[in-house]
Amino acid sequence: MTKKVLVAERLADAGLAVLRDKGYEVDVKLKMPPEELIAAIPAYDALIVRSATKVTREVIEAGKNLRIIGRAGVGVDNVDVEAATERGVIVCNAPTSNIVSAAEHTMALMLACARNVAQANASMHEGLWERTRFTGVELYEKTLAIFGLGRIGGLVAERARAFGMRLVGYDPYCSPERAEQLGVTLYDDVDAIVPLADFITVHLPKTKQTIGMFGPDQYARMKDGVILVNAARGGIYNVDSLADFLAAGKIGAVGLDVWENEPCTESPLHEFPNAILTPHLGASTKEAQLRAGVQTAEYVAAGLAGSIVPTAVNMAPVPPEVMDAVGPYVPACQMMGSMLAQIHGEVPQYLKLTAAGSLADADPSILVAGTVKGLLSYQGRATVTPVNADAVAQRHGIKVETQARPDADGYASTVAVMADGTEVACTRGDAAQTARLVSLLGYKIDIAPGRQSLIFEYVDAPGRMGTIGTILGEAGINITTMQIGAKPADRCALVYMNVEGEVDDAVLSRLRAEIPELKNLWYVKL
Repeated sequence: MTKKVLVAERLADAGLAVLRDKGYEVDVKLKMPPEELIAAIPAYDALIVRSATKVTREVIEAGKNLRIIGRAGVGVDNVDVEAATERGVIVCNAPTSNIVSAAEHTMALMLACARNVAQANASMHEGLWERTRFTGVELYEKTLAIFGLGRIGGLVAERARAFGMRLVGYDPYCSPERAEQLGVTLYDDVDAIVPLADFITVHLPKTKQTIGMFGPDQYARMKDGVILVNAARGGIYNVDSLADFLAAGKIGAVGLDVWENEPCTESPLHEFPNAILTPHLGASTKEAQLRAGVQTAEYVAAGLAGSIVPTAVNMAPVPPEVMDAVGPYVPACQMMGSMLAQIHGEVPQYLKLTAAGSLADADPSILVAGTVKGLLSYQGRATVTPVNADAVAQRHGIKVETQARPDADGYASTVAVMADGTEVACTRGDAAQTARLVSLLGYKIDIAPGRQSLIFEYVDAPGRMGTIGTILGEAGINITTMQIGAKPADRCALVYMNVEGEVDDAVLSRLRAEIPELKNLWYVKL
């Protein structure tokens, strides 16, 4: 059945094309009232929003088929992440889509404040010529204090350094090495840094610690004429007291793009000409909108396909180097999990995953999640995503163990899974990264599984393959590829056979009846 995606806010056409090109059915329904969204969401597997749509617990609980929520932007304040996590729904965003735009808007506000650009523009439109009134200050050799040295703060540092500014910063999560690379002198005390700055810009998330982080005490310690900028999150500057210090001339100017409650059409700052105010334009560039749409669409498509979603906010972050190493194996692990479910016949109590070769040092958690998804999603036993894989495994009484081996038995890398003694292993070796089984039930083989496969285990003897071929041929079933593995010590053989055509119960019954000393026969559909 075709998976369906609901796009509840405007998304770049290129993003919509990504989803449709991958075969998903996409419906664009804008400005839906909450009750309409709740009524519509049960029909959809994915939901994409921007910042206006509130994805509440009620919406998430109504989404019985919902697998992933994509936020086309950075913050996820409008999504109930806790409710999504409880239901195994991935929540992802596009955290790098607007970082250049936000950094450039920060610089625009800083320059507008320093050079009185908005005030001079308004004066000119009134037919005046007031050069002396709008004398400004240079950025060159001024000290800029950057609070928050993440992606955007780092880009601001690079651009400010090009203006010849001296850089100081505060970020308890920034390493000394990164600060040195950015040319920023790092401080661990807010009160120690604010008296040093001619300009202050904040690039911090909205948390209990950052809301109201700058108030009367901090403003009083600042240099006379300091310029403040905020293009991050509203509420970091206490606006009421900021207006008082602006009126007193202690603060020279302020540039604000974000507000605690948006839209904001009135505030204590609106009366001041040296308060440069913009309506949350940090991400409002054509380039950022395009990137947000395309990136979000790609991540949502990956989530629907069961692959890694590197920007999922409700699971452990996946560093790029880990994603590059283990990412191609996630679908393979799902395949092995589904195969084990069909061979084993019941939910195992013990699952062991072994990553070998170049995967030995990688975090195996997303491989485990993929395996559990394949194992339990087969026949609808459970809805499993990387978000809830651990919880689902525990709920089904599955004890999970992982190990790593540097030796991959001649392959660059392999992943092996053991479920209550039933073993399967695979590699991904060719240019197309096709998953190939390299071991099954202790037999060495090398074959790419098809959508339909027959697996035989029997006591080896001449004529066995002739009997199998005859029965399948008479039933109109075509053998596409085949591999035989042997255990000479046990005189046993395993045949893995990809087939085309309907393998019904009558064919399986005849195979079981006419193959002497048949030990096992499985029909696997992937």
